[in-house]
Amino acid sequence: MNRNIIISFILIAVGVLVFSSVSKDVSTYASFKDAENGERVKIVGQLSKDKPMEYDPQNKPNEFSFFMKDDKGVETKVVLSKPKPQDFEMSEQIVVTGVLSEGVFEANEILMKCPSKYKDEEIAIRNQEG
Repeated sequence: MNRNIIISFILIAVGVLVFSSVSKDVSTYASFKDAENGERVKIVGQLSKDKPMEYDPQNKPNEFSFFMKDDKGVETKVVLSKPKPQDFEMSEQIVVTGVLSEGVFEANEILMKCPSKYKDEEIAIRNQEG
């Protein structure tokens, strides 16, 4: 075989391997029940405001725990390995990425959807126009 053809096959094989490893990244949302298999997943839900949140910035600055309900209504304790996000209590929706271990979801990433400060203004403008 020609040397260029062999190099081309090797580059294609490496490209396929890289693409397949990247595509295994978490891309769809799961529930806490789906996370029981121990794989890394993304879960979307709401903060359980009636349950305690624990954050001790002096002793454990990179550990924040709270309870969250997924879209199916299952409530689970979440331990985030980062500091408590600012305005966390005001979030409308939370997306956590991590693994479920011994009944606790260990998250290493969090995204929050907070209410828009412009929401009331948009409603007022629509009412004036109509």
